[in-house]
Amino acid sequence: MDDAVSTLIERPAVGGLTTGAVARLLGVAPTTLRSWDRRYGIGPASREGGRHRRWTSADIRLLECMCGLTNAGMPPAEAARAALATTSRPAPPPAGPGEQARGAGERASRVPGALPVGRARRECRGLARAAVRLDAQAMDELLTAAIERYGLLAAWDSVIMPTLHAVGRKWETAGERYIEVEHLLSWHVSSALRRAASERPPRSGAGVSLLACTPEESHTLALEALAAALAQQGLPVRMFGAALPVEAMEEAVRRTGPAAVVLWAQSRATASRALVARVESIEWGVRGARRRPVVLAAGPGWAGQLPPGVRHPSGLAEALEALAAISRR
Repeated sequence: MDDAVSTLIERPAVGGLTTGAVARLLGVAPTTLRSWDRRYGIGPASREGGRHRRWTSADIRLLECMCGLTNAGMPPAEAARAALATTSRPAPPPAGPGEQARGAGERASRVPGALPVGRARRECRGLARAAVRLDAQAMDELLTAAIERYGLLAAWDSVIMPTLHAVGRKWETAGERYIEVEHLLSWHVSSALRRAASERPPRSGAGVSLLACTPEESHTLALEALAAALAQQGLPVRMFGAALPVEAMEEAVRRTGPAAVVLWAQSRATASRALVARVESIEWGVRGARRRPVVLAAGPGWAGQLPPGVRHPSGLAEALEALAAISRR
């Protein structure tokens, strides 16, 4: 457990933490906490006025034990009995034969450990824990809450991207044990970005931004974040996603007449100077008033790969600012 989490557990706010605060801290959906409290007695030992839950350090330690056991694959009822056995609080009724089919040690050997998020935001640590548990509901709630609290740009930079990077680092060292974690987290990040993008209709009269990965590139999440950020500002966007063939890209540019085209490359192997020059040369419109798009080369793969004068935004905020200015011309 990292120092920041330990400090919050040892010295919670006056009166204890709320259920929402504990959920963000540990990466558990609030509805899951309420269910564990109602079904298994894993909840605050006391309540304000008999109703409002306030979690003390002892309550959170018990909950941490419960989370650790369920992370290892133990059924909730069995995990609750084991966690409560360390305290004087009553345990729930014994589990049925189906819940006792396998031992926790055997399950734990198949479950990935914690992700290396370091001293990131508390929401980042919670999201990482939810991802390792494959807790879909918690991931949805934590992602939505982070975007609403910080805004899409800040949530991407300080919560979402650090967690994705942690999964990537762990996958590189642990291999296939983390593939399911990466796939599920990526899906829920993509879903959260699409939800954020649907909040505002595009403004009329603004130039379209066309977003696509280079023909050999399959990483799309950063481009999806940019598409969502544009949509939130009411700027029209066409998102073509992963590995768009050159011929299809040319056809899309001619058909949509975009003010700007963003080409995403995650690695040097998928970046191509020739592709940038080719897209920059595409023209559309009537003779005498032909137009060309402004091309932005985005992503870490373009470092050192571009000729002078080609725009290479350093991050999501810079790309959004540039596209907004181009779109409003």
